[in-house]
Amino acid sequence: MTPLTALWRAFTFVPRTVAELVRCHSQLRRLGVLGMNHRNAECILDLNPRQAYPEVDSKSKMHALCEAIGVPCPAIYGRIATHSAMRHLPRLLQGRTDFVIKPDRGAGGRGILVVRERQGEDFVRHNGERIDLAGLQQHVSGVVSGLYSLGGNPDTALIQQRVLLHPAMEKISHQGIGDVRVILYKQVPAMAMLRLPTKMSGGRANLHQGGIGAGVDLKTGRTSRAVCRNRITDRHPDTGESLVGFQVPFWPEVLAMSVRVAGAVRLGYLGVDIVLDRDRGPLLLEANARPGLAIQIANGQGLRHRLEEIERELARSAP
Repeated sequence: MTPLTALWRAFTFVPRTVAELVRCHSQLRRLGVLGMNHRNAECILDLNPRQAYPEVDSKSKMHALCEAIGVPCPAIYGRIATHSAMRHLPRLLQGRTDFVIKPDRGAGGRGILVVRERQGEDFVRHNGERIDLAGLQQHVSGVVSGLYSLGGNPDTALIQQRVLLHPAMEKISHQGIGDVRVILYKQVPAMAMLRLPTKMSGGRANLHQGGIGAGVDLKTGRTSRAVCRNRITDRHPDTGESLVGFQVPFWPEVLAMSVRVAGAVRLGYLGVDIVLDRDRGPLLLEANARPGLAIQIANGQGLRHRLEEIERELARSAP
């Protein structure tokens, strides 16, 4: 049995007795799987000071930070923070044929509306659906009301540059833009995966909605395995393209950007999401102070062993 198969079975096995539960727990520990409690207690609570959260949770604040440290991000065209400011939406969209509307403090990809072109008075979304100005205003109203924000608090709607699909990513994406998620531990890259949109996910690179997670080797930037909807796969379900052995473009730059952002936000356990734009190359999409653990499934290895390895590396390099 390969490590990936063992890890997959351990994750998906449902114990029915106390003895089975104990065996499952022991197997997960042997495989070095980082569990939710360990992540919350020893990574997030111990390493991520609460005062640093607002900067990471706000996309506009992260944008300002990245500008200050020289990390490129998608441009922000405008902001709408109140319902009364909705009257400015037509002016902010004037002359723009493509853009993205997203909540400033959203999570899990919720509330993101992508417009790829205009047809007359209508706007065409990434999936081909048409929406008029009133529909956009209704969406912005939901964002401002906090419909998609962390904790349901009132939020700000950002109008942002639409990232253009990099040619290398075309055959492994469906109606959307994939991104690279890098987990950093004490500012050292610990694990990475490529998140890819599918028809099932509605063109979003979200694993919980049916997107693909492909593990990326940190040294080479090549994908080694992939999963989709609790199934191991080696091909994209919509394009048929192989997901194994794909070389992520700009890999050294992606890692360097991740490390620079981790150092700037002062968080010891961080997820950094980077997109590859057709014209501008790697762009910082957002950072996450509470990154999920599905990256272990995508890579077929536990994260806890990698964190222990980083601790040893840091101890050896300490003066």
